[in-house]
Amino acid sequence: MLAGSKFDLKSITSGVFRGERLAAVEPLSDGESYAQINNDAKKIVRYSFKTGKPIGTIFDANTVRGAKIQSVDGYIMSPDGKRMLIQTETKYIYRHSFTAVYYIYDIHNNKMVPLSDNGPQQTPLFSPDGNQVAFVRDNNIFLVKLLYGNSESQVTKDGKRNEIINGIPDWVNEEEFGMSRSMVFTADGNCICWIKYDETAVKQYSMQLFRGMNPSMDEYSEYPGFYTYKYPIAGEDNSKVAVYSYDIKSHQTRKIQLPIDADSYIPRIVMTSEPSKIAVITMNRHQDELSIYMANPLSTVCQLVVRDKVDKYIKESSMSNIKITDSHIVLPSERDGYNHIYVYSLNGKLRRQIVNDKYEVIDVYGLDETTGDVYFSANPDGPQYKQIFVSRQNGKISCLNNSSRKGVNDAVFSKNFKYFINIWSDINNPSVYTLNDNSGKELVSLVDNKDLKKKMVGYDIGSKELFSFTTNDGVLLNGWMVKPSDFNAQKKYPVVMYQYGGPGSQQVLDSWNIGICGQGALFEQYLSQLGYIVVCVDNRGTGGRGAEFEKCTYLRLGELEAHDQVEAAIWLGKQSYVDKKRIGIIGWSYGGWNTLMSMSEGRPVFRAGVAIAPPTSWRFYDTVYTERFMRTPKENPSGYDINPINRVDKLNGALLICHGMADDNVHFRNTAEYTEALVQADKDFKENIYTNRNHSIYGGNTRNHLFRQVVNFFNSEMK
Repeated sequence: MLAGSKFDLKSITSGVFRGERLAAVEPLSDGESYAQINNDAKKIVRYSFKTGKPIGTIFDANTVRGAKIQSVDGYIMSPDGKRMLIQTETKYIYRHSFTAVYYIYDIHNNKMVPLSDNGPQQTPLFSPDGNQVAFVRDNNIFLVKLLYGNSESQVTKDGKRNEIINGIPDWVNEEEFGMSRSMVFTADGNCICWIKYDETAVKQYSMQLFRGMNPSMDEYSEYPGFYTYKYPIAGEDNSKVAVYSYDIKSHQTRKIQLPIDADSYIPRIVMTSEPSKIAVITMNRHQDELSIYMANPLSTVCQLVVRDKVDKYIKESSMSNIKITDSHIVLPSERDGYNHIYVYSLNGKLRRQIVNDKYEVIDVYGLDETTGDVYFSANPDGPQYKQIFVSRQNGKISCLNNSSRKGVNDAVFSKNFKYFINIWSDINNPSVYTLNDNSGKELVSLVDNKDLKKKMVGYDIGSKELFSFTTNDGVLLNGWMVKPSDFNAQKKYPVVMYQYGGPGSQQVLDSWNIGICGQGALFEQYLSQLGYIVVCVDNRGTGGRGAEFEKCTYLRLGELEAHDQVEAAIWLGKQSYVDKKRIGIIGWSYGGWNTLMSMSEGRPVFRAGVAIAPPTSWRFYDTVYTERFMRTPKENPSGYDINPINRVDKLNGALLICHGMADDNVHFRNTAEYTEALVQADKDFKENIYTNRNHSIYGGNTRNHLFRQVVNFFNSEMK
């Protein structure tokens, strides 16, 4: 067989082999169409959900009257479809948050004016009638009345950096509950309700910043500076949270009387169809009890309608999957040991349970109020797969995706649930986008990525396969494997094990988007070209297999995960084609923690390991994530003592550790403390530090450099 072309790192990190996708699809209120920004970011185009063809241009930066902009970063359509907020000059803050300059665009008049002349805005929100816009600036809420000359008024005045935040979450709530906005209008548009975060008592963390490059920060040309923000670590004070309402007509602000503990969380606030009710979702600090209250914004009285109490903790993914419709609350819960769906009336009466079997619901897409049908994804064929389902009002559950396309399916539904875009891929096929009706019938193919497949045909592609094995403890684990294209079962190959392994996560999926940088496990394909077999195994604690499997790591993070990765290495070492003396391990973030824990587990199975941006002690990490799985250091000191720093004497194998100095998530402190422990234990290691880079370690040539160091390290230690 003739050898194909070889991948190079530059092409991998620059996205040459990134598949075509439908980005930023926005279903429109008519239920028959969706919108997208075109490729040059100048137009917003309307497409038919039935044909997938363009049926009109909603916005064109080249022809709009009034204000002029260079490009469109995003947009928000008003509920009545008459106006849009056009997002420009976006500057990201953390994972979800950003500031931007917004413009109000009148679709009928083709005219655009600034939303505000007083500085960039955050999280603007149309009122239900489309005639008002609320937004946040400098931690305060502002209101613009579109029928009154776009007059701007200030709703709150106590906002102050690192002290009081109105309407947007603080760092830890944004990061760990996936929030970007913490305010809503009432259904009649007469009130704004929001969460206030008082982070005055939260201790702060400072990251040192340098001039750097790509981009450079000239303000630090002579002396470095600091970025300081509030970051509560495990066991310490969180922000104090409360809900307020503002009566737009009377200008009266009221505090909602929520009956919660002082250290409770408020992960969501949601508008309902009734003006007298705002849904407020709360959680206790241990995160094992979730409550949904209906709050009256005028009387401030709260009524508890649903309370969900589960063993150990409620998964973070539950937050994005709670749906509150005109008449129902759709709540995912693991109360029976698996993530299933429970449908309640707005007053808290349980109407039905959807799915009552030993498999997991993954995503909740919504409930169609006209039919009672509930749309969701689940994995009845196993944790490696995901399919799209509908549960009819009569209880019948039907699969909606093409049955010949097993793999991983996802969906974007039209507003009326009449159509959906199905996104499918598997381990050997890049994403395919099709338009389907709500019976599952495929109407048209939108994206097939055949060009990408043709491009890759000429390259040296190794085989990818899913597998399972049983550990010496009798635990069944799932994995995937990439072998060299010229694989010879008579040879002995070095192995690199890539893993993440954190609570509820999944790396082992029958999906194109696997591996350390996705793209069909492209980085792993690159390693296979160099003669490595690359393997990924999901250890105990990962998701998709029910609460018992996922939550068995509770209070002792890292112990069973590392044990299972070592078991995987031992199993691999018994395969005839594996050189058991040349097995390496790599991971990023929790995977970096898992790398360090596995290399110091006590059984010397790893020749080399790479830990990228690793936590090294849960005492250094944030309250919400850490306490969800570990409780506090005071409650669980022995669990917190299980960490790589305390196991440094047991570290076996060559180590490369990499970290960005401006990592706002897993602070550089973790690597600094761990490498100091290595020095004092007289352990050799290699270290790469990335100036001004965050948890993702990218920008300019950074990602290319990082991956090259990883490859060079494994080549020097394992070849």
